[in-house]
Amino acid sequence: MKKQILIAVTALGTSAAPALAHVDPVAHGSLMAGLSHPFFGADHVLAMIAVGLWAAQIGRRALWSVPAAFVATMALGFGLAVGGVMLPFVEPAILASVVALGLLVAMAVRLDAAAAAAVVAVFALFHGHAHGGELGTAGAWPFAAGFIIATVLLHIAGIGIGLGVARLSHKGTLARLLGGITAVIGAALLIG
Repeated sequence: MKKQILIAVTALGTSAAPALAHVDPVAHGSLMAGLSHPFFGADHVLAMIAVGLWAAQIGRRALWSVPAAFVATMALGFGLAVGGVMLPFVEPAILASVVALGLLVAMAVRLDAAAAAAVVAVFALFHGHAHGGELGTAGAWPFAAGFIIATVLLHIAGIGIGLGVARLSHKGTLARLLGGITAVIGAALLIG
């Protein structure tokens, strides 16, 4: 009986495929790996939607300039990582971005578009650097194109949510509540 269990365990162990947290670029291509990558991290999803929510709260030029600043600086951070330039505190900065962006939405902080773009750009550098550090076997440029597209889609979702809840709630309380929830989840990720 012990011999049969040992044979079964050995057979299962040698036949198991590796558990991948992201789409395998070898099997699915670098573009698809990059496109799916941001959706596998709660920190990235929350931060990207919060950028869109905040841009919607500020309105006007911020609707496009704040997300655009994030995407451009994220691409720069990716390039730094691929080029071997190290940044300190990448993961803590990413988690701090979730808390900070959530708080900016929760408190409905109204900066002009340029100042808000500068704030998100600081966080974007770290998000992009992390993507570059997680490149693995994927081709750099198709992977980058994929995660940039995914990030833009998450920003658009945040803007859509922000504009939608602004119509549904008095004085933006629902958007502020979403910001508060984001900050609390970010703090839990930071602590945990």
